Amino acid sequence: MPGGMATDLVLVRHATSVVPTRGGPDEMTRPLRPEGLVQARDLVGGLLALAPTAVASSPYLRAVQTVEPAARALGLAVDTRWELREWDSGLAPTPDYARHHVRSWEHPDEARPGAESIADLDRRVGAALARLAEEHDGGTVLVGTHGTFAARALLAAGAAGRLAVPRGHAHAGGPRGPVGRRPRGDRRPRTGATP
Repeated sequence: MPGGMATDLVLVRHATSVVPTRGGPDEMTRPLRPEGLVQARDLVGGLLALAPTAVASSPYLRAVQTVEPAARALGLAVDTRWELREWDSGLAPTPDYARHHVRSWEHPDEARPGAESIADLDRRVGAALARLAEEHDGGTVLVGTHGTFAARALLAAGAAGRLAVPRGHAHAGGPRGPVGRRPRGDRRPRTGATP
């Protein structure tokens, strides 16, 4: 963005949600669990300290519910955007889900019929975040999103292995892979990772 000011995009992975099950709530309507609602409220102070100027979110209920308390405290609306949704893996909630998920990361150009490949997700993530940065030039945008979306954004930014949850902030849940963890003994400066 030539001539533009830096825009801070604060990725907020949704808090603890109802576990997906066959016959359970669909991806759009799967809500936060009671402890997830508490986690979302607990994030407010830390998120407000970042002085957000806008709040955007995946339209999935659990993502909106996670950033909504901060938006309300700021007097801002939550701008829901389809392009911020979770990866459409085409995987059903089954006992062998994890094995298929790993294979998708190992073969990013492969996609299940009617689903999105990891490579497709990477392109969507890049375009969605670039658009937000351009629209909120110089601001700070809270982005309510999902684990795979946030992980791919951080990997693209070269942040894997360098992030840490700031002291005093609850982690909103989710996998504890290389993103969001700081290697033991790592003395590099901390980045602006969110809980």
